[in-house]
Parts: sequence; C-alpha cells; structure tokens
Amino acid sequence: MAGRKKPLVVITRKLPDPVETRMRELFDARLNVEDRPMTQPELVAAVKEADVLVPTITDTIDAALIEQAGENLKLIANFGNGVDKIDVSAAARKGITVTNTPNVLTEDTADMTMALILAVPRRLVDGANVLTGEKKWSGWSPTWMLGRRIWGKRLGIVGMGRIGTAVARRAKAFGLSIHYHNRHRVMPALEDELEATYWESLDQMLARMDIISVNCPSTPATFHLLSGRRLALMQPTAYLVNTARGDIIDEDALIKLLQDDKIAGAGLDVYENEPALNTRLLKLAAKGKVVLLPHMGSATLEGRIDMGEKVIINIRTFIDGHRPPDRVLPLRT
Repeated sequence: MAGRKKPLVVITRKLPDPVETRMRELFDARLNVEDRPMTQPELVAAVKEADVLVPTITDTIDAALIEQAGENLKLIANFGNGVDKIDVSAAARKGITVTNTPNVLTEDTADMTMALILAVPRRLVDGANVLTGEKKWSGWSPTWMLGRRIWGKRLGIVGMGRIGTAVARRAKAFGLSIHYHNRHRVMPALEDELEATYWESLDQMLARMDIISVNCPSTPATFHLLSGRRLALMQPTAYLVNTARGDIIDEDALIKLLQDDKIAGAGLDVYENEPALNTRLLKLAAKGKVVLLPHMGSATLEGRIDMGEKVIINIRTFIDGHRPPDRVLPLRT
C-alpha cells in the first residue's frame, strides 16, 4: 500500500492487541482505547468521516445511521458473524459493502453450548456456590445436590448449521441422541455420522426432547421462533439452552414457564434486551433454575484474533479493488 493514502478505519470497540497493532500498520486506524460502546452521535460522526467502519454486536447500524454516511464510507467490516444489527439492505442502497467474520466462532460457541448442556442438569453452578457461599459445606450425602443425567437423553437442535453441527458432534460423544429441526435437511452422510433424526415440525420435536439447544441465526423469520405457545410444548423435565441470539426466544414466556416449574431449567448466554437483564431471571438464577452467562459463548483469545484477521483480510481485499471473501448480501424479500 506504499504510495497510497491509508484508508481511515474507525473501530468501535477495543480489539485484541495483535489485531489493533496490525490494523495500525496497514490502515489509518482509529482505536477505541476506552472500550466503551459508542454513543449515537459518535457513530454518526464516524460514518460521516470514515472510509471503513468496523462495528461489533454492541452497535446498531440502522438505515437512519447509514443514511447519514459520508461519501467516503464504502465498507462496513463487521467484527462478528451476526449482522442482525446492521441494515444490510440500506447499506446496499447507499453503495456500501458489508462483510462479517464467519466460520471462526463455530468451535468456541459449540464448546460453550456443551458447557451449558452439562452445567444446567448437573447443577454445576449450584455446587460451586456451596463452596464459595457463606454457609459451611457439611459434606457429602446420598441424596444431596442431585441433578439429572445427560447420557442417553434426547437433544433437539434448533438450527443445524455450522454451530449446530459442531454441538451435535460434541453431544454425541457425551451419549446424547441427536435430533434437529432446520430449514433444510442436512446431507445424508452427516445424518449418518451423527445418527441424527430430522424433524420437519419444530412443534413435534420440542414436545419430545429432554434438552433443546438454540443454534439458529437471528433474522426476521426467527424472531420469537420459540414463542410462548411453542415453549409450552416442552416437557416439564426438559432443559433449554440458548447461545445464539436472545430474541429467538420469547423471554417473558420462558421466565413464566420456569417460575411455574413447567420446564426443568435453562442455560442462557444471550438475552432479548441485552445488556439489560430481566430481574426475574436473576431471581431464578438465585434459586438454581437457570444458569446465566454474559454473552461469552465465543469469548476466546484465539477466536477474537481469528475474527480480527478476517476483518483485516476483508478490508485489504476491498481496498485492492476486489470482492471481499466474506461479503454479506441483502436478504431477498
């Protein structure tokens, strides 16, 4: 890039040091050293000035913001896989390309999903709290801290994409029977490998599973996919795990079912209005009915560096006049 003016790249959050350092070497990168979410006026100022914007899931890049973009902004290189907070159609109308960072979060998110699948039925958080709480542990007894076995149980995966498939492979190794609902049936070879059962009807699958794992993307079609009506189909001994997006589940309906003991428990890493957390969920967590994590499903150093490298590749490819490898196209309506 010698002899050329470096593009102004505005990064909305702090990224791992190796990623920021490389961006500074390659671009005129403006960092967020305080690592706080940008305010709306700050985002407006950024899109007016930047050649490239690098947002994260904490930023809402809607049509109103995109409409205020300056003539120089030609690329929104999202640091993350999900683009549900970016109006890709509005960007396309403005002549702005959108990219994301797919295929680097799969294994990390699947690991965390499996951790919650274990943690909720086996009461791992309850057990850890016994040793760190105010009350002294009185010792082992045969009927104390009993959870539920996961080996031999049925796992229903909602969304059998890359992450859902990675979850299925882990769960099979733990002795779970794999079931799934997806827009399209997966290849026969994958079904055979996982010994998986396909359910065309989500309702029927929900009613028969011991554990449900939500692994589909957030789109207008999946908003409240697990509605109050559908959640009510689950067995009272069933558990729900969500490491995808909070708005896929009707959170109020889920809370009501947990309060009424209509399902056995839940493990959540995402929430409908995050970072705001429903206080009723906190009360349920105190009672051991849910395990709550602060959206850390993909939070590994290796994963974040891989994401940053993808962002850099997308920017460099675009600046060099080529189509970036991870371009996101508007949804067809």
